Amino acid sequence: MDLQLDGNAALVTASSSGLGKASAKALAREGADVVINGRDEKRLAEARDEVAAVAAGEVVAQPADLTDAAAVEALVERTVEAFGGLDHLVTSAGGPPSGAFLDTDDDDWYAAFDLLVMSVVRLARAAEPHLREGEGTIVNITSRSVKEALDSLVLSNSVRMSVIGLEKTLSQEFAPEIRANAVLPGPHETARIRELVEAAVERGEVDSYEAGLDDWANNPLDRIGDPMELGDVVAFLSSPASGFVNGAAIPVDGGATGSNL
Repeated sequence: MDLQLDGNAALVTASSSGLGKASAKALAREGADVVINGRDEKRLAEARDEVAAVAAGEVVAQPADLTDAAAVEALVERTVEAFGGLDHLVTSAGGPPSGAFLDTDDDDWYAAFDLLVMSVVRLARAAEPHLREGEGTIVNITSRSVKEALDSLVLSNSVRMSVIGLEKTLSQEFAPEIRANAVLPGPHETARIRELVEAAVERGEVDSYEAGLDDWANNPLDRIGDPMELGDVVAFLSSPASGFVNGAAIPVDGGATGSNL
């Protein structure tokens, strides 16, 4: 399917690795010009080469800390400067630390809110006037934890739900010029998951890498996700092919989430 993204301009945050990078690759492969972002400039440069290898358009790497308000605004302006506009915003951010409620303090809560929620607030605010110039889209990458609380992830379970509330509000306030949706990923075979599985193998907790991956595959499809499967959903939600999808929060988790809604 041609997603009709040729010549569109996209900004994908936290895209030097993981699901953000997969989303950038999917958009770039479909012909969009893409700005990728991260804090580690070496890793960002490597990601830029990887995304450019599959791109049909231009790929620009722009470092920025998503907890820095001025840096977020400059990131949006850099995208507009590079491509003459901004059509698609994809927000992603690293996950907050794991832990139980009694193991977290006020600083942990404020840091998680700043990273996960305020980064999206600031990005949407800066991007809105540019997105309105065309048929703009916003896709927020969150987690299946907004549907079903996960053990030892109190910060993610609680704070990420604010992004869904924001996404739903933007889908109404920014319409009809801008559509806003969210994806809720379960485990995918990202570099982070590979590191965790390899560490488990080294500790002797599992016999092999494949067995370690199986431990993450707690879903009816009985496998872990490929990051590009998430990226393809993001590209679809950014495209005219999903033109009547607005305000949705779509699990991409192999059916693992037990919630009916």
